[in-house]
Amino acid sequence: MIAHSHPQPAPADARRQARSLFWRGWSVSQAAEELGLNRATVESWKQREKWDEAPMIRKLEDSLELQYMALVAKQKWTPEEYKRLDALGRQVTTLARVRRFVAEGGHEGDLNDNVAKRNAAPKKKAKRNHFTAEQAEQLRQLFEEELFGYQTDWRASSSLRTRIILKSRQIGATWYFAREALIDAIETGRNQIFLSASKAQAHVFKNYIVQFALRVGVELKGDPIVLTSDLIPDGEPAAELHFLGTNSKTAQSYHGNFYFDEFFWVYNFTKLNNVAAAMASHKKWRKTYFSTPSSIAHEAYDFWTGEDQKKRPDYQKVDHSHAALKGGQLCVDHRWRQIVTLTDAEARGCDLFDHDEIRRDNAPDVYANLYDCQFVDDSLSAFKFNDMLACGKDSLVEWLDVDSEARRPYGDRTVWAGYDPQESDEGDYAALVICAAPNGPHEPFRLLERHQLRGDFDEQATFIKAMLARYNCTYLGIDATGVGAGVYQILAKPDSGIKGLRKIEYSLEVKSHMIMKAQHTIKRGRLQFDAGWLDVVSAFVSIKKTLTTSGRNITFKAGRSGGDGHADLAWAVMHILMNEPLDGKQTPGGTMEIF
Repeated sequence: MIAHSHPQPAPADARRQARSLFWRGWSVSQAAEELGLNRATVESWKQREKWDEAPMIRKLEDSLELQYMALVAKQKWTPEEYKRLDALGRQVTTLARVRRFVAEGGHEGDLNDNVAKRNAAPKKKAKRNHFTAEQAEQLRQLFEEELFGYQTDWRASSSLRTRIILKSRQIGATWYFAREALIDAIETGRNQIFLSASKAQAHVFKNYIVQFALRVGVELKGDPIVLTSDLIPDGEPAAELHFLGTNSKTAQSYHGNFYFDEFFWVYNFTKLNNVAAAMASHKKWRKTYFSTPSSIAHEAYDFWTGEDQKKRPDYQKVDHSHAALKGGQLCVDHRWRQIVTLTDAEARGCDLFDHDEIRRDNAPDVYANLYDCQFVDDSLSAFKFNDMLACGKDSLVEWLDVDSEARRPYGDRTVWAGYDPQESDEGDYAALVICAAPNGPHEPFRLLERHQLRGDFDEQATFIKAMLARYNCTYLGIDATGVGAGVYQILAKPDSGIKGLRKIEYSLEVKSHMIMKAQHTIKRGRLQFDAGWLDVVSAFVSIKKTLTTSGRNITFKAGRSGGDGHADLAWAVMHILMNEPLDGKQTPGGTMEIF
């Protein structure tokens, strides 16, 4: 008799046992053979329940459950088995916490009782303007990792009492010293005072400081900024960061380390410096001066050269040449000096510039002044350097009727504007200047905005219309040559929205009239602009008296060769001043052409 075998039904928990074996590393065939099951049956369970895709925590739970239930089923336990049960129970609890953590709405408190208790406690309000020790260390690391070579010189000299730095434009001096001062305030609690030609310019320091602090999650607020840190010694007051314009009456009220930005472009430097230096009278304070050079006629020139110490019995001449100061030098008058040109900056790692482009875009004398740390000789200038500095005002403090961030910065009051074009689409810069119109012959011309433009005439016309739409502009003077011809044609259309358009065509007579009017206005203190507008000062000083090509007449030129865009700002201002006669008593009306 032949015996026939029939497949046996799978035990009730066979699926669970097969899954457990599979998760422990057995193959489908091995699990089926071990449990006496059909391989196809086990394979179908695996596919249907997606055993391969099970997360690790599910596999661990299965393994713990089998071990735990096996021990619980025993009648008696040995001491070792008691310990094993306890360990397994704690592991089950841990996995349950993990389950809650990975579920929707899970949080760190599900894993850690201490965190849960801390989170359950009433929340403490974060301290305003406070740095923890960890945040302070992170800032220091960021600060030191992001320095160029010449900035490491400044870092190494940071403990010296007096530093004077002559530097190229745009090599990161304000950026660096803002960070240096913040680190010092956090680590020592010392006050930091930032002095600039105007409060608006001083706020450049503030913006750099606020941005740097945000990198470690601290949002600095206030003016002045008052900050604390875990590193400030107990009993020491909070550090104060003050941002000041050149008002000697306010400068004398503070004490701390002070940083004097662009000191070569400040009016009345000697008087201001006497007051400002007193803020750092205590030997623990530092004094740092840094600037691009201006004119040898500036009051700070003797301070830079050491000639201000000439009357002292121990006076020694300071070698202030580039060769002597290129790497930084503590000089015989106990002042540390350094000269950093654009070439020097590039040689020490600064890769922010296209040096060839800068040379192309700037006339040789402008390049020498702005990027090669050479002083300007204004003896041939139509406008004297110190006269232009006297036009500077602390606009944020003094012009309370102007809000540059408002939709209409000057409300509905009247403004005038001037535009000077570039010579070609790829030539120098064009300039647009907007000015508060004077109410009479003794009222000032206050410059509210200035913009340097490049591009085709249509783009520039569109920009001009957008800027003037924010004001009640009743006059716009335009030099209608070069690109200006196209700009004028667009703005002269009836639907342009521009009022009081005046076409200016240059001649020797017109140019002389413009210069005379500007000189008259400046000498009487009627031209005003923010003291931080150094480009406007440069623009006027760059205009020089010279002979015409024939040699028969005197004219005025500003080196446009090489793309000197700075002078364009001055011509744009003078287009505005032309809207008032020389004596200032009667304002011409309507539209007129000058030939």
